[in-house]
Amino acid sequence: MLDNVIAYLDDLLSPASFQDYGPNGLQVPGPERVQTVVTGVSASAELFERAATEQADLVLVHHGLFWTGAPLALTPSAKRRLQLLFEHDMALAAYHLPLDGHPEVGNNALLADGLGCSSHEPFAIHRGAAIGVAGRFDGGDGVAAGDLVERVERLTGRTPLTFLAGPERIRTIGIVSGAGSDHLADAVAAGHDAFLTGEPAERVMTHAQEEGIHFIAAGHYATETLGVRRLGDLLAERFAIRHLFVEIPNPI
Repeated sequence: MLDNVIAYLDDLLSPASFQDYGPNGLQVPGPERVQTVVTGVSASAELFERAATEQADLVLVHHGLFWTGAPLALTPSAKRRLQLLFEHDMALAAYHLPLDGHPEVGNNALLADGLGCSSHEPFAIHRGAAIGVAGRFDGGDGVAAGDLVERVERLTGRTPLTFLAGPERIRTIGIVSGAGSDHLADAVAAGHDAFLTGEPAERVMTHAQEEGIHFIAAGHYATETLGVRRLGDLLAERFAIRHLFVEIPNPI
């Protein structure tokens, strides 16, 4: 059954379409049968410990254990993470850019839906594939900047960092979750009124001010809880298994 779950996720997210920074899909094998899946944003010892208390068979995350350029030799913390998976016979699967860019269950599509965008389309090309979305607010006048900030806060559960340098009414917004500040330039080039990401960069304040665009940073972690949670819900519905999202808040 684990094979069926991974095959379903691979088919849904098409990881081969992305040139990512690490492997997508099954990263650590586990039991053949999956009865409980625990989802979380990032692989960590705390997540694995809490998954073990829930007797999880599969841990599904957005940020996995293995990344391009990371040291090949295991550190003590890496050993501990693997030990927890092995000792409790839990599988680990991770989907990074494929989960950002998916047009329905991706982090950015869900952010657009949650903010009340009437439609969205692919945005922010990274190594040949779109990883973000460009959303549109209907109703003629769009939404006020203050209203948009309030919507972001309600959706992500945290007060965002904002540089409100754009027009009074927002009709279009570029959205790239996580560490997407560099795609502010794409939003400017596309003529969007606002840009939403997770982590800010020092240079974005003056860039936004000089280009006359609203910049909103709501947190790397906070902007990337939606996709993996939705995946867990889909698995629960399709395979009649138990799903629990484990919240491990991160201020970044």
